[in-house]
Amino acid sequence: MISLDVLTFAGSGLERCAELRRDSVRVAELLANGGQVVPLWRGKPLVHGGDRLAWVPQGHPVLAHGAEAVFLGMDDGIARFAQDISDWAPEAGAEAVESGFFDGSTQFHPSLSDAYAFVELRGVMVQLSARDAELVATAKAVLHWHRSHRFCAVCGAQSKPINAGWQRACPKCAAQHFPRTDPVVIMLIQRGNKLLIGRSHGWPAGMYSCLAGFLEPGEGIEAAVRREVVEETGITVGDVRYVTSQPWAFPASLMMGFIGDATSDQITLDPEELDDAIWMTREEMLEVMAGTHPTVKPARKGAIAYHLIVGWLAGRIA
Repeated sequence: MISLDVLTFAGSGLERCAELRRDSVRVAELLANGGQVVPLWRGKPLVHGGDRLAWVPQGHPVLAHGAEAVFLGMDDGIARFAQDISDWAPEAGAEAVESGFFDGSTQFHPSLSDAYAFVELRGVMVQLSARDAELVATAKAVLHWHRSHRFCAVCGAQSKPINAGWQRACPKCAAQHFPRTDPVVIMLIQRGNKLLIGRSHGWPAGMYSCLAGFLEPGEGIEAAVRREVVEETGITVGDVRYVTSQPWAFPASLMMGFIGDATSDQITLDPEELDDAIWMTREEMLEVMAGTHPTVKPARKGAIAYHLIVGWLAGRIA
């Protein structure tokens, strides 16, 4: 099994203090008296020095274009909040940054020194501490939900954030809405000494990873593993075993990791689902993970797929 404390975004033990969310007076006091806020611009967190989240107090100029702050929890006695400042325009014609796989640009705010920058989370996630990673994953997911669910799904009226940002209420029909997390199965499929890996359309050249897909309504997680693999590659899967899970804030998923035993070898690729899928031997995968394979690049460090493959190569999961 894989310990959660080695997975990015999971295992830091943040005190989320859900009991405080309904106490708007107390939350406001926490924010005004020593509370710290991490701003996110179009999904990019503010980072200081390239390796840690940057926190500012309420009223800081960088928050001037921000929406209502969301309470994340207590971090060693410090109240942590997140605020979406996507309405700020760092330059004319700035484009949204969450449409592609990776945006390597950085944005700098005039109220802060150049040591502070808004950066793509994928580029810094393995540099962050476990606590910073959990905080920013929570912030990114909840703020994305607020941006994409501003209107009531029942009547269409504009809803309002309540409970410190962890709920939205419709003033017209009284419907209540809660943050969304999308369940995803991600699976290491083995057959003897071989491992099945694939690549999605739009990924960087040569990058391969474990297969993955969204859980469908009315479906068990083991069934989802088998369905996704056979749909994407034509490979049938027998026994399926749970390994571990990881919050994945791109934009707001829970990755549930499995290992499965393939019962067939012949790949029949669905070109609408995948760009490619291949079997690789254990020896070839060692080259891939070492960065010495001539054509295949490994899964991104920090992602659950990377840890599943490392665990398989090391014999920790089977």
